Amino acid sequence: MKAISILIVAFVGVIIIASSAYTVNQAEQVFITEFGKPVGDPINADPAKNEAGLHWKKPFIQQVNRIEKRMLEWDGPATEMPTRDKLYITVDNFARWRISDPKTYFEKLRDERSALSRLDDIIGSETRNVIASHDLIEVIRSDKDRKPVRDEALAAASSNLGQLPPIRFGRNTLDEQILKAAQPKVRSWGIELLDVRFKRINYKPGVIDKIYKRMSSEREQIADRFRSEGAGEAAKILGRKERDLLSIQSEAYRKEQEIKGKADAQATGIYASAYSSSPSAADFYQFVKTLETYQKTLGKDTTTIMTSNSDLFRLFKHIETPKP
Repeated sequence: MKAISILIVAFVGVIIIASSAYTVNQAEQVFITEFGKPVGDPINADPAKNEAGLHWKKPFIQQVNRIEKRMLEWDGPATEMPTRDKLYITVDNFARWRISDPKTYFEKLRDERSALSRLDDIIGSETRNVIASHDLIEVIRSDKDRKPVRDEALAAASSNLGQLPPIRFGRNTLDEQILKAAQPKVRSWGIELLDVRFKRINYKPGVIDKIYKRMSSEREQIADRFRSEGAGEAAKILGRKERDLLSIQSEAYRKEQEIKGKADAQATGIYASAYSSSPSAADFYQFVKTLETYQKTLGKDTTTIMTSNSDLFRLFKHIETPKP
């Protein structure tokens, strides 16, 4: 009987000790509730104190509530929203947060699922406000100081085509604006919002069509510019060709006239020399020229009427028929 009593006492002691003792992990923070109300300070919540290990509580009436101490992830849903220049985009962002006040967190949210739902509302709302207050180029460009690589075709066109307009902020600054706007609102729930970043930004089909049309229009303008420059160069080449051709023809004509003039002068000199050397030679020359004139003007079917004192008829007066 005594042994049974000892066993019962030992068993009750073990149950009481098991209900009173609990351990705290390095990656968690713990607070005790008594009849559903938090009592005392959170355990292992202060990074400067290492309170992990074995701890004690009142058995049966106190409960251990464990809350994650490490950074937690929030990955929001992709949401369509308009920019200031009325272009709709799909924004997908994410955040990192942690529980800074376990008691407040437990009293207002209870669990991580409720916290994520509240973060969806707050971060989503602030993201929508920030996107709506900036143009699309501010969301696309990551940093206002970053210089985008320019297309070689656009650079060759030596124009302003393809140059993006200057920006004032950039996507990194928009991240900071969302973070600063959301931090005070989530702090009242015992949550510290550590960082917010854009994960993905997609265009809606209508926006993509506009971008493709703009790209196509820019390339068409470049092509037109190249065609215009090529036509101008072709006109210059043709003009130089015509000018050089006229110069060559003019020089050739000048040389031709010089040669003809020299030849005519020489022929005239020869004729004059022949006239002066012998009177009969002059008569013979006149005779030959007259025969050439007959040959050119009188054909087989030619009919002419000449007077008896005509120079052309003169030779016909002295035609002698050769004797057989």
